[in-house]
This record gives sequence, structure tokens and C-alpha cells, in this order.
Amino acid sequence: MDVWERLLSGTEEEGRLRHVESVPARQARYAPWPGWVEPDLVRALVEAGVERPWSHQVEAAEAAWAGRHVVVSTGTASGKSLAYFMPVLSALLGPQHRGRIRGDTALYLAPTKALAADQLDAVARLRLTGVRAATYDGDTPAEERRWIREHAQLVLTNPDLLHRSLLPGHSRWAGFLRGLRFVVVDECHHYRGVFGSQVAAVLRRLRRVAARYGAEPVFILASATAADPAGTARHLTGLDVDVVAEDGSPRGRTAVVLWEPPVQDGGDREAGDDGAGPGTGRTGAGGSGVPVRRSALAETADLLVHLVRDRVRTLAFVPSRRGAESVASTARRRLGESDPALVGRVATYRAGYLPEERRTLEAGLRDGSVLGMAATNALELGIDVAGLDAVLICGWPGRRASLWQQAGRAGRAGRDSVAVLVARDDPLDTYLVHHPEAVFGRELEATVLDPDNPYVLAPHLAAAAAELPLTEADLPLFGPGAPALLDTLVERGVLRRRPSGWYWTRPERAGDLTDLRGTDGEPFRIVEATTGRVLGTVDGQAAHHTVHEGAVYVHQGGAWLVRTLNLESRLALVEPTGMEAVTQARETTRIEVLATRRSRDWGLIGLHLGPVQVTSQVVSYLVRDVLTGRVLTEEPLDLPSRTLRTTAVWWTVPENVLHAHGVAARDIPGAAHAAEHAAIGMLPLVATCDRWDVGGVSTAAHPDTGLPTVFVHDGHPGGAGFAERGFHAAREWLQATRTVIDDCGCESGCPSCVQSPKCGNGNNPLDKAGAVQLLDAVLAGAGEPKERREGPAAG
Repeated sequence: MDVWERLLSGTEEEGRLRHVESVPARQARYAPWPGWVEPDLVRALVEAGVERPWSHQVEAAEAAWAGRHVVVSTGTASGKSLAYFMPVLSALLGPQHRGRIRGDTALYLAPTKALAADQLDAVARLRLTGVRAATYDGDTPAEERRWIREHAQLVLTNPDLLHRSLLPGHSRWAGFLRGLRFVVVDECHHYRGVFGSQVAAVLRRLRRVAARYGAEPVFILASATAADPAGTARHLTGLDVDVVAEDGSPRGRTAVVLWEPPVQDGGDREAGDDGAGPGTGRTGAGGSGVPVRRSALAETADLLVHLVRDRVRTLAFVPSRRGAESVASTARRRLGESDPALVGRVATYRAGYLPEERRTLEAGLRDGSVLGMAATNALELGIDVAGLDAVLICGWPGRRASLWQQAGRAGRAGRDSVAVLVARDDPLDTYLVHHPEAVFGRELEATVLDPDNPYVLAPHLAAAAAELPLTEADLPLFGPGAPALLDTLVERGVLRRRPSGWYWTRPERAGDLTDLRGTDGEPFRIVEATTGRVLGTVDGQAAHHTVHEGAVYVHQGGAWLVRTLNLESRLALVEPTGMEAVTQARETTRIEVLATRRSRDWGLIGLHLGPVQVTSQVVSYLVRDVLTGRVLTEEPLDLPSRTLRTTAVWWTVPENVLHAHGVAARDIPGAAHAAEHAAIGMLPLVATCDRWDVGGVSTAAHPDTGLPTVFVHDGHPGGAGFAERGFHAAREWLQATRTVIDDCGCESGCPSCVQSPKCGNGNNPLDKAGAVQLLDAVLAGAGEPKERREGPAAG
């Protein structure tokens, strides 16, 4: 019996199974070892079980060895690491390294520390005499850093350390940089949005500093299958690249299943919230007897239990930290009732764990002592996992590319496998499981990043000037917007202009001007109040929502109550709690239009794009019963407001047009609010984001437009390209939004259509019927868009 049959046997699949897509098996295509590959390396690889390389590995390696920049874009588990390690390790093993001369060097960049550590382990297992490799990250002890700078040939790190340590301290890395022959950028599809734009600026700074030491390294980029790997690589590096996209690796047959939890009376809150993101909680009628759809977390936990009982090695991807903890703890509890010996073989893996915890979990998943793991995407980009039979994906991961990336973790040994997408009670998830052609019948999304984003580029120009004074000759490297931004930095006193170039003027470190991941500075430490033990960390953006005073924080299945949150010291003190509750922060948000960059007229409807300022404040939190989702109490909070300047798409609808489509004046707030929620949930259909990358505001009469207005804005400073995608694909986006609301079987609105898991107003007011009528009014004039450009908005 294969994994798919075992999954269905013993589960109540009736009413849950929506679609099965069979991905056929693929035969391997081999190529001979290139003649330039060092014999010691070939010998080590053969001993490790790699008898012959696959065709795409050789094609990419040949391009890099010939000095051409290259991106290899093939599926998950296709051995992309061998494609770059063939040229890298051959260079390091060359004749110049057989003595004590350092010679060629290489830099490996990964989006996570765990992946860099995993790749170091892979190199170490080859036992190549003379290759000095080391990871250099935030966990590296100070005494090891000097040895790495002076002696390592292969340094494995992440863009953050490149930005904050290597580039500012380049004089201490002179020997390494002088020999820099290869730069590997692994998992480059992860570098999208603002983070991708930040990394693009860092790589341009690296090229400039390396040139100062006479090096012009070859860039080798590795990506999961993407729509435009050449464009992604070019945006990241500023270089033209060869593309290798024909996958020569073998694959077993994979069944990709779309699975929808059933509707039931009163809901099932056994696995906590629906796992969509920070500060979530169901706002449906769970526990009131009103039919609601079963939680995707509870459904995922049940599937995980079933597979673990059958000794099927399974990985469950869950989008939030709290959700991952809930799935694992629910699975352990249910196994404890029937198979106590299996309780210890289910674990959680997420960001925020301490390094030693992560390493133990990674080892358990590799050696099979962990049979089932609930993980956030920290594991998707964390380690190379082999031998898995099944993957559960709790909720749409935001992009088709991410779906295949996660599904590809199963079947890595060439065996048949299954990947199950468990739909959340969410507009987009509901739409996709009922419209499988939107999942399987479309190309992968283009990776959105903007290296010219002025909010991103300006602090990197300052950092570059601090590393080496900027000259006119450097400006083409940073794009056409660089001269104007340098003038602005001079006006602000950040840089000083001299005949020889631009110079950094401040005493502080220029790299501190920007955080690559937009995490609002150093993470907040979560510390047990009585012992001083550090439980984990949470980034600054999430702290107000997840570790405010009174919040329930879940760690490795245990619940902790936050007693105090110190914003200055970035410290949350917690104590164990027996509370059977979850907490959900509530916030107020207002938005100001700063300018209108582009507009379209759809009859009397206005569709606009431009910069906005969003001011939000967490003002209270709800305490919900963990089993029923029922609100027990609401407590006030006194936290400072936060301001975000970003990009938004918005549309305005005159009241008389709404009246003509059946929306009365008293119903406008609820109709606009419901349309906003559904539109946020559906934006990932046309943009490379998920709903947690964007926010929204709706109003019956916005002060800057004077009209009923719905805003959807990027959640990153300066914007990330998501709102702009929505503007350009507005007809498709809003038509799908209207469809998912109208097709939903609920009477007055539910999480599958217009309720939002992150609404700061408790999903009130909402008018489902009014949202359909409002969107009808908007789409009625969408046949002949007339675009215009405008200047600053009034007000």
C-alpha cells in the first residue's frame, strides 16, 4: 500500500478531498564528470554515493568554471549544491592549495544560518584534505572569527553578516577578498520583496569592495523552479547570467492533494487558532452552535497523527510559530491517548529557537528518530531533508513556487510520495481548492524585487560610502536613482561631497541605518522571569502583537504568560501558565495619501497607486478559550503607535454609484470593510505575497479622497511591489475577490470569504452582500481603463 492509500485508509475523507494532481515520475539524465574536476573531489563524491552527476549539475558547473555567471533553477531535491560545489571545491583543491598558500577563496550565502550550517556539514562529510571551510554567522564565537578571516578558503554565511560585518570590516578580510573566485547565492528565489531589494544592494556593495582588491568573482545562483530565473538573478546581482533549467534528476510519482476541512457545528478549536500569522484568532462563531469550517490546524494535526502511526516520515508546514506549536502539541496529545511510544517522535521546528535546539531537531529529522515534524518555513529554507514520504501544507503558502518547494521535500529518495494542501478558512484557500486550475494550470509567479527602491537604496549608498568613498565611476553599479539619492544624503548631513567623491560623516556604523529583513532592529528576548533562562526570540515587528503584557506565548508545547514587556531593553519576561487560552492583539489603523503616482478611470470609479503613511497602534487584546475560540475578556494596552511609509493601491466609489448598486449609506462601512478583507486575502492570486505581507484600511469617507475608499498597502517601508501588482492586475484580482465572496455558502460572512484572522477591529462591521454589490459597482466600469499620472494628492 503506498503513502496515498495509507493516508486515505482510516481517515474520513468524504467531503474533504477536492482534487488530486498526479505529477509523473521522471527518469534521471546523467553526464560524465568534467575533466577539470579535481580527482580527490570525484573520489570523495563517489564514496559518498554520487557515482555520476546529473546533466543540469554538469551544465551549470561548466558555465561557472568557464567564468560565466550562472543560475541553476531546477526542482527541490535536484542536487543544486553539487552544481556549485564542483567548481568551488575544485578551485580550492587546485595546485596552489597543496602547500600553505591560501590562493582561491569562495563565499557561500544562504538566507538562513541553518542552511549554511547544513552545507558546511555536507562539505565536512567529504573529508577533503586541505579545504578549510567554516560558517560565519551570529552564533560564531569571537575567538573563531579571526581564524576564519585569516585562514578559511570557503566561508558560509548569510547576507546579514555580509552587510554588518564582512563589508564594513573589509580591510580585515583583505586576504580572503583578494582571492575571491566564486560567490554562491543559494535559494535565491527567497530574495523577493523588500528583503530581496536589500540583498541586491548588498551584492552590489560586495562586487565593489571585491574589485578594490582586484577580484571579479563568478556568481553562481541556485533557485527552485521559477518563472524568470534570469531576471531574478540579474536584479539581484546586476549581472547577465546563463540559465540552467532542464532538470536531469529523477523523481518518484507525487500525488498533490487539495484538501478542505469539513463544515461542522460549533467549530473545532483543539489546535488553537488557524495558524495564519501573528496574533491570530478565529472570529467566527466557534462554540456558539453556528456551523463553521473545521480549523486547518486541527485537520493537519489529525493527518499528522494518522501518518506517524503508520511510521510514515512526515513534515507539516505551518505558516505561523504558534500554529506549528499547536499542530505538534495536538498531535502529541492524541498519540499519547493511543500510541504513547510515538509521543516523543513528534516535534516542532520554527524560528526563535536557540541554536542548540535547532541542531538537535535537524539531526532527529535526518536520522528518522523524529517521524513527524510541524515546521514553519524556517525549515523550508533551513536544511536538506532526505527520505520523507509525505508533506502536509497547512494553508496556501502564498505562491505556487512555495507550494512546489514544500511539496518537493517528499519523495527525495525517488519513491512515490504525497503532498496535501489543507485549506484554511480563508478566501484565497477556499477559492484555490475549488478552482484547481488556478494552482496547477498557471505559470509560476515572477519574483518581485526593486533594487531602485529609494527607501532601500539610500542607506546602502551610505554604507557603501562608509566602506570606501563613493566615486562617479561607482554610480552605474547602483542604478539610475543613485545620483539624486546621494544629493539627498548630502543635504541631510549623512554624507559629505568632496572632489574625489562622497564620504561618510557620522561616528556610528553606517550598516545600522537599515535592517535587511525589516525586523525593526534586534530581536526581543523572551526570558523566564524566575530563572533568567532565554526561551527564544521574536522580531521587533511582531513584539507588540505577540509578547505584550498578558500575552500567552507557546514554546515547545508549553504555555507562558508574558508579565512585562520592556521596549527599551527589548525584553519580555514570562512565567509558566496553565491558562487554556490564546490571545489576539487588536489595533487601530489610519492611512494618509502622500501622493498619487498612477490612476485609472473605470467610469466613475477611480483606481489609484501611490505612497501612503500608515499609523497603527495595538490598543488591546482578546483572551479566547483555546478549545472553543470564545472571547473570555478584552484587556486594554498602552503601547506606542508605529508609522509606516509604504505604497498602496486604492479605489474610490462615489456614494451615488453605490446607491445605484443597492448599497445604502448606512451599509457602506460594512461593505467596504468586507471588500477590503476579501481583497487582501485574494491579492496573492496576482502578486508574489501572502496576506501577511500586506495590510488594508477602508472608510466610508476618507479625508484625502472625500469618497468611500478601500486601501490595500504593502507591509514594508517604501513598498515591496505587491500593491503595484494589484494595480496592474486589478480587474482579475477584484473579479476573483467578488467570485469568492459570492460563491461562499455562508449567510452573512465567514473566514472563507470576508472575515480576516488579523482584523484589528474584531471583524466588525462586515456586510457580505454589500461587498458583492460594491465590487459589482467597481467592476462595472472596468472594461476600458484609462490610465493617467498625477502629482501630489491634496491633503
